[in-house]
Amino acid sequence: MAQSALDLTFKAFAYYLIPIVIGVVSIVALVCWDSQYVSGSSDARDIRVLKETAPLSPPAANARLHAAVPVSYFDTHLSEAPVWFRFSTRPRAPGSIVGDVIEFPSRHAVDISCWDAATLQLLGMATREQGTPYLHPSKAGFALQLTDLPREILCRGTFAGPARVNVVQWPETQFDLSVEGYHRKSGLLDGGMIVLSLFVLITALINRQPLYVLFSGWLLLNLRIAGLSAGWDIQWLGMTVPPQWMLLGRSLTIALYGVSTLTLYQALFREELVKTRWAIPLRITQWACIPLLIGAVTMPYGTFLPMLWVIMAFGFTLMTLGLITIIIRSRNRVAGWFAASFALTYVASLAEVVSAALGMHQVLNVINSVTAALASSLLAALAVAEQMRMETQKRREAQEKLEHAYEAMPVGLFTLDMYGNIVSANPAMRKMLGITEIVPGRTSWKQFFADSLWSELLEQVHLRSNAEMQIASRDGAQRFMVSATLARGRVEAVLQDVTEQYQATEQLRFMANNDPLTKVFNRRGIEKMFEGAAQLLGAGKPLALAYIDLDRFKLINDLFGHAAGDEVLKQVCERMELTLAGGQKIGRVGGDEFVIVMPDTAIPLASLICRGIVDRIGGTPYRVGDKAFHVRGSVGLIEVSPGMPMKDAVSTADRACREAKGGHHEGLVVYERGSNAFQERANELNLVARLSGPDATDGMFLEMQPIMSLSAPYESLNFEVLLRMREADGRVAPAGPLIAAAEKSGRAGVIDRWVLSTTLSWIEDNLESLTNTRFVCMNLSGASLNDERFVQDTLEVLARYTHVASRLCMEITESVALHDLDNTRRFIDQVRNFGVKVALDDFGAGYTSFSYLKELPADVLKIDGNFIVNINAHPANVAIVEAIVSLAGNLGMRTIAEWAEDAATIRTLAEIGVDYVQGYAVARSQLPEKLLAASSSASFIQGEDVLQLVRTLGTSANESDLLGFAPCDEHLS
Repeated sequence: MAQSALDLTFKAFAYYLIPIVIGVVSIVALVCWDSQYVSGSSDARDIRVLKETAPLSPPAANARLHAAVPVSYFDTHLSEAPVWFRFSTRPRAPGSIVGDVIEFPSRHAVDISCWDAATLQLLGMATREQGTPYLHPSKAGFALQLTDLPREILCRGTFAGPARVNVVQWPETQFDLSVEGYHRKSGLLDGGMIVLSLFVLITALINRQPLYVLFSGWLLLNLRIAGLSAGWDIQWLGMTVPPQWMLLGRSLTIALYGVSTLTLYQALFREELVKTRWAIPLRITQWACIPLLIGAVTMPYGTFLPMLWVIMAFGFTLMTLGLITIIIRSRNRVAGWFAASFALTYVASLAEVVSAALGMHQVLNVINSVTAALASSLLAALAVAEQMRMETQKRREAQEKLEHAYEAMPVGLFTLDMYGNIVSANPAMRKMLGITEIVPGRTSWKQFFADSLWSELLEQVHLRSNAEMQIASRDGAQRFMVSATLARGRVEAVLQDVTEQYQATEQLRFMANNDPLTKVFNRRGIEKMFEGAAQLLGAGKPLALAYIDLDRFKLINDLFGHAAGDEVLKQVCERMELTLAGGQKIGRVGGDEFVIVMPDTAIPLASLICRGIVDRIGGTPYRVGDKAFHVRGSVGLIEVSPGMPMKDAVSTADRACREAKGGHHEGLVVYERGSNAFQERANELNLVARLSGPDATDGMFLEMQPIMSLSAPYESLNFEVLLRMREADGRVAPAGPLIAAAEKSGRAGVIDRWVLSTTLSWIEDNLESLTNTRFVCMNLSGASLNDERFVQDTLEVLARYTHVASRLCMEITESVALHDLDNTRRFIDQVRNFGVKVALDDFGAGYTSFSYLKELPADVLKIDGNFIVNINAHPANVAIVEAIVSLAGNLGMRTIAEWAEDAATIRTLAEIGVDYVQGYAVARSQLPEKLLAASSSASFIQGEDVLQLVRTLGTSANESDLLGFAPCDEHLS
């Protein structure tokens, strides 16, 4: 308590009592006490003046001055011509033991010489550099000091600038006091202004404020302006300024003062000035300062001053008007103080200009540059102080906002020292980490995070300005994002709780690579797994891939719902995972299809694992609620070759899996590298690659198999075009693998386009030789029929071959036609517009539904060969074919029977009423050249029994039969 009382007492003394006492004593001293430097009144002497227009001697000048009229003073009006003047002295007072002093107070005087006017004896000569014992520089001008002054004195002086020539007589003691007062005032002005400037400069340096550096320089220039006005500019810091520097220094001082004032003005009010009309004129004033600076160095002082007055008057007027506008618009107190300062400086400068130009020196009795400089400096200091107050207030408000934001920020803000101790932390940071109190030097980063994270964070902030890293709490339950930077030997950082974001990201990452139902890899995830494992093949490590398909799984979904099916799938994956070794991963690539990638696993081991998977999948039933399901799986396992893409590996394993589903391999088929099945698949993949290249149709050619009419075998030459492939070595390869590869890879349209264009082109080229040809059959793949681009290309090709398109008969497989009935009907209608016939191929082999036939405007039914081969051995086949023939006839369609292998089959087909037959009994496929040499399809028959039968068919055909057949052929033509 005693200490607090003592502290309050000292504060009361320091803050209140001492300043009050100092203020009261100062006021009493100014009002009541006598000044130590008060000098007696001086005596101004009248003078007779003569301006020297031509060189004069002292006697001549003295004689001419006798007639001159006495005046109180004489103004040179910037003239630098020498001036002669004569004056009378005041007699010394009776009893006085000290003499008098004659003062020539003009600060513009350059040199002066004086004579006794009666005897013309030289009293002394003085310049700014030196003087004589009796005539010497003193105060702002010169002084003549003699024990006994002559009654009349003649003087000659040279002046520079707007000089006033006058003479003042002092008692010697009073003159000494005036000299002391002069130097005291000069010292007070110098000391006060320099201390103020240094204070502002130090403040600027400490606070790194360029504005205050500018203001400090402006105050010093203001000091020189005041010294110039009072004649104190002959010294600087108590040192005498060399006389040869005097006039140049004055010019430069005034010019630099103008530049500094304008710069300070714009620095303080740049933003406000932009909104006024004075911005552009002030820029003009800036440019005008350049010739002002040049003139200060190069022009004589008397010539320079008028230019200075014009530019300064213009500039100060604009600045004052600008300040008035700012004050009116924004009520800116800084602008108010500066307006007062500039107005005062302007009035003082204007007064000096007027007095110098018109000789009205009485104006200076009211205001001059000294008082103006002191007052304007004080007002400018008040303006800068107000600016500092406003900036301090803004900083305080910004600091308060920052502190509020620091406290309210939802992310953690904290500071660490270089030892990892928490120096400060906002509430959000303390809440995140559960900190109740921060103990300096004891609350450490390592209490909440792993020790290694501090070293890593410290290394990161030293490496780059903004370090960012994601970290976990010590228990791993939370995840944070920390952003840190190194500042002032401390680590300033932001901590954000990203636990939910991290979990969501991990969930998204998991969902991107994993199946959401079974949690095993999805297609994308297993592809990444495969790519990583395939890189090990180059190091000699084996890689196996298994394809698993669940048998009859669709029945579970259909009968018991997808919920039951989903539960079974999850249990299947659990069982498979229990069988796998480390590093082997499952991927779900379809509804009930899975791929297992087995890195560094040889085929023997992979076979054992896959055998275990088959057994485990189907070994015990799957229980879902009160139901039990038996599920079996088929597995295709392959050994992956180096460089094999995953799609090829999966396709090959899929083929092995489909083979395993045949039931003859106990659910597992293994394709080892080099096996026949593996080689077949590789060949198929090569064909796919070939079809994808620019030379997809190279090596393709057509053969043609005759189709014989059973009504007029010797009168028609109809046939089906068949694709063949010639290898590079000339060997003819079967087209089946190529077509299969094309359909699987989606490139069937390439083949169909080529066959269509080639067939129509061949018909066009050989039209004259094909007089007995009513139709040419061509197979279309299902993929092409469902390819809209192929359909458009087909219509374009038919449009090019309109005159032969009617000879074409396009075969569409029954199952493909019924897959999309509307699309098939639309295609048939489009091609029939060009006269093209349409046949339903392999009729009876698919999911035949006779009700669809009335929906499809086909011209021909091609009966599947499985019903035709050995038809006589299976009475049921005879009945089926007979029913198809009867149906076709009723619907206005013709029939073609495939795979007719012998005469007995042809006979039976003829008896049933089949219109055309195609098969080895008639002919195998032929080169196009052979068909051009034949007159009918029967021309190719080699078997004697078939020939005998055909002759019978032809012989029995009478004219009415031929007429009855004509509509059929006409229908197909």
